[in-house]
Amino acid sequence: MSDAPLHLIVGAKGGVGRALALHLHAQGARVALAARETEPLAELAATCGGAPCFALDARDFEAVSGLFAAVRAECGRLDGVANVVGSLLLRPAHSTSQAQWDEVLSTNLGSAFACVRAAGGAALLGEGPSALVLVSSAAAQVGLPQHEAIAAAKAGIEGLTRSAAATYASAGLRVNAVSPGLTKTPLTQRLWASEAAAAASAAMHPLGRLGEPEEVAAAIAFLLTQPWITGQVLGVDGGLATLRPKQRTSLTR
Repeated sequence: MSDAPLHLIVGAKGGVGRALALHLHAQGARVALAARETEPLAELAATCGGAPCFALDARDFEAVSGLFAAVRAECGRLDGVANVVGSLLLRPAHSTSQAQWDEVLSTNLGSAFACVRAAGGAALLGEGPSALVLVSSAAAQVGLPQHEAIAAAKAGIEGLTRSAAATYASAGLRVNAVSPGLTKTPLTQRLWASEAAAAASAAMHPLGRLGEPEEVAAAIAFLLTQPWITGQVLGVDGGLATLRPKQRTSLTR
């Protein structure tokens, strides 16, 4: 059995999940991959040294707990989990249906809570330090139009992160989150697919561009492996949530 750390990526099919798997594998860690369907993970799993793949509905509390146990049984250990499951709904509150609201909450906040519940239920406890990383959004911290549902779900993740970190710190479980700005993934493609849309979105970020999946993945990997950080929400957003971009002019006089 390998002594290399084992990290489970929940939602590995997405752009950030794929980038995270490749990043961790390059660092010498082992990965386990979970998504609703395992077939799309086959190529990624092969690239990552034959990583095990698991089918999972991350909104199902018992299924998530069962997955954590299955990974430990098959791989011999489970050092960290990253839940990168997410969805995107851009719609004002008055035109958001009950079904749309329920879907956003269950996919984003529900899957995050399911992972905290599973991790705290001994799945990540008792065998040394371990880590859980969740994904919020800059929309939880700065008001963006038509983001009401997703902002509410992501703000819930940030509160969940801090509370869970306090609950489980004495057991050696660190809980943190990343908070990305607009990142170029398949999920967000319609927001940057055209040149005009990409330019408008980039202009909202003080650093003047959109994020790359590899940049968010690197931040998640850092939080998975840094042993002296817990209860934090790390902005990986080009300054979107905390800065206001100035007009693009020369800084020389």
